[in-house]
Amino acid sequence: MVYPGAVHSRFEHSLGVYWLANEAVHKLKTHQGMELGIDHFDIQTVKLAGLLHDIGHGPFSHLFEREFLPQVRNGLDWSHEQMSVDMIDHIVDERCIDIDSGTIKKVKEMILASSKFTLTKSSREKQFLYDIVANGRNGIDVDKFDYIVRDSRACAVGCNFQFERLMETMRVLGDEICYRAKDYLTIHKLFATRADLHRTIYTHAKVKAIELMIVDALVKANDYLHISSHIEHPSQYWKLDDTILKTIETAPDPELKESRDLILRVRRRDLYQFCNEYAVPRVKIEHFKDVTAHDIVCSQKSSGEILNEEDVAVTNVRIDLTRGRHNPLESIHFFKDYESDEKFSIPDYCHQICDTHELLVNKESCCCHHHIKI
Repeated sequence: MVYPGAVHSRFEHSLGVYWLANEAVHKLKTHQGMELGIDHFDIQTVKLAGLLHDIGHGPFSHLFEREFLPQVRNGLDWSHEQMSVDMIDHIVDERCIDIDSGTIKKVKEMILASSKFTLTKSSREKQFLYDIVANGRNGIDVDKFDYIVRDSRACAVGCNFQFERLMETMRVLGDEICYRAKDYLTIHKLFATRADLHRTIYTHAKVKAIELMIVDALVKANDYLHISSHIEHPSQYWKLDDTILKTIETAPDPELKESRDLILRVRRRDLYQFCNEYAVPRVKIEHFKDVTAHDIVCSQKSSGEILNEEDVAVTNVRIDLTRGRHNPLESIHFFKDYESDEKFSIPDYCHQICDTHELLVNKESCCCHHHIKI
């Protein structure tokens, strides 16, 4: 709606990560194949992990996981990574796919490598392979490479990050993927570009307004359509995608009228009005709780239009370098040149980067009703 060139299906992204994962593992094999012992099994598992890493995403990807589910299944410990693993098991069993169990186990380990549901790795050898698709050490992985370049192009914004440079020059030292010291600026651009995308695209005021309206529509339809119950059964979950909006729009059921009306408002661009935002000062972030509609309603003046909680929608946005207040560059190791087998960090530059791109927390509020002016 805001960036028509962008899509939410993850299909193109999954193909891109599959291709990049293949490129990355082949680069390592070309430069260090004999030393690292990379074989056909390793290549296949990395490629499959790249292809299937997001198969567990629900409608509108992170919106389903981070905004919708917490409202209808509060306290549920669920992630799309874990669902990806469950979906793989379901597909293999349902389709009777003849694939080695060791391959499937390693693919699932790679998908969960950067999540809190990470599995105990079946082998302590070749740990660097787990950093290619979902890097739990420092966040540099082909998943990020693809969506940063893809989203920048789809939304017509500039992208100074060149993943080809990192993939061409990376080497494995001590079972860990390391980078040339002269490439630290390229790595900085990776995280800075990601932060800029979050700041200008993913948290754009109109984008957030549409997201809030879609979530409200799904929440209102949940009791009737039992949308959230699909996550309990992979055999049902695979049927759930972005077309859920069209299902609601075309259904004549009176129970879905509120949801239909919200979706119609989105189609007509009658969006929740952006009211205000507040950037939390860095020194207050640690002790600043999320703002709610109740907080805003309780703070309003007694004169003028009186708002109820259902009139206000609030979104709490956090933008960082991927690891909260921790600088990912502190977990990255570098090497001087290709003759060197010593890896090291660059702490001074890390702190400089961290000061330049500090954690940003925005509190944005919208008015849900078009007839109310604030």
